[in-house]
Amino acid sequence: MTAPDGSARTDGTDRAEHERRERGANRIDPLIDPDTQLCDGVAILDKPAGWTSHDVVAKSRGLLRNKKIGHSGTLDPDATGVLVLGVGRVTRLLRFLTALPKTYVGEVVLGVETATLDAAGDITATHDMSGVTLADVLVACADLTGDILQIPPMVSAVKVDGKRLHELAREGKEIEREPRPVTVHRFDVEEVPGDPGVLRVEVDCSSGTYIRTLAADLGHALGGGAHLRALRRTAIGSFALDEARSLEAIEVLPAREALRDYPAVVVRGDILAAVRNGKVLTLDELGVPNAVLPPARSSIAGPPPGGALLGPWAVLDETGQLLAVYEVHRKASVKPAVVLAPAAT
Repeated sequence: MTAPDGSARTDGTDRAEHERRERGANRIDPLIDPDTQLCDGVAILDKPAGWTSHDVVAKSRGLLRNKKIGHSGTLDPDATGVLVLGVGRVTRLLRFLTALPKTYVGEVVLGVETATLDAAGDITATHDMSGVTLADVLVACADLTGDILQIPPMVSAVKVDGKRLHELAREGKEIEREPRPVTVHRFDVEEVPGDPGVLRVEVDCSSGTYIRTLAADLGHALGGGAHLRALRRTAIGSFALDEARSLEAIEVLPAREALRDYPAVVVRGDILAAVRNGKVLTLDELGVPNAVLPPARSSIAGPPPGGALLGPWAVLDETGQLLAVYEVHRKASVKPAVVLAPAAT
C-alpha cells in the first residue's frame, strides 16, 4: 500500500507517522515527550537574542501543540534570559508570576544616549564622562536603590489611552508619561576591564522596573547620559537560568510549580470540596489563622518577616496537585482568585 505521496506505507506505525507529517508534527518529534503535550504547567525558557517574547510564545504553541500559552513578563528582542511561560490553565496564574521580583545583569555605556535607551536606538547625545570615577558611580547607584519613581520608556508596552507606548514611538510620537513607583532592591556595579566608560551592573528589582531607564537615570545622575546593552534576565523569583531551557529542549513542569514562590496550604475532606467549588472560607478553615493583609504595594512574594503568612496561597491536595489560589477577602476570610480543579460533585 502506498501513501498519497507515493511512499510505502506498510503498517499502522507508518500510517500514524504519515498523519503526523501531514499535521507538521514531525517538526517537533522527538524533541518533546508526547505526554507533555496538551497539558497544564509552566515552562522556564532562556530566550535567545533577536526573538520577541511573542515570538517565543508563538513557537512554543507549535512545539507543545497547545494554543493556550502566555508569558509572565516581556523581554526586549535584544535581551536574553529567563522567560516563564504558562501552559494551558496555568495561563490564569501568570499575574502571580509577573508580580515576582526580577534579577538582571547588563552593561551600562556611559557618555552615549540613544533614542531607545539601549544599544538598538539611534544616538541622540554624547557626553565626555571620562572624569567619572567608580566612587561617583557607587554614590549614584545608592541614590537609585530602594523605592524610586521611574518614567516608562517610549519603547515600553505600557498602555496610555488604550495604546501601547511602543506603538506611538513607531509613529514618531512622544508623549508625557507619569512616573511609576518601583523598588530596586540591589544595584551592584563594577568596571569592565579594558572597556573604559562601560559598567557591568546586576540589579534585583520589583516587577515593572525598566533597566534601560535605570541605566539612563544613572547617566543623568553622573552629569551626562548613558544607555544599556547586553541585558540578560537571570531570574524571575526562584525561576533562574540554571533550570531554563532552550526552545529545542522545552519542558513543561507541573502546575504547582507556578506558585512555588508563594506560601502553600494542603486541604482535605470537606474543605477540599469547598475549594473545588470556589467557596469563600475563613482563615481558620483554609489553615492560615495568622494571615495578615497584604500591603498596598509589595514587590516580594512569600511570607513576610515575623512568620505571619501573607497571601496569596497555593492550595494543594494531599498528592501535591494545585487546586486553586486563594487571596485575602475580608478581615477573617479568603476567596479564590483562580480555581483550577474541577468542581466537586
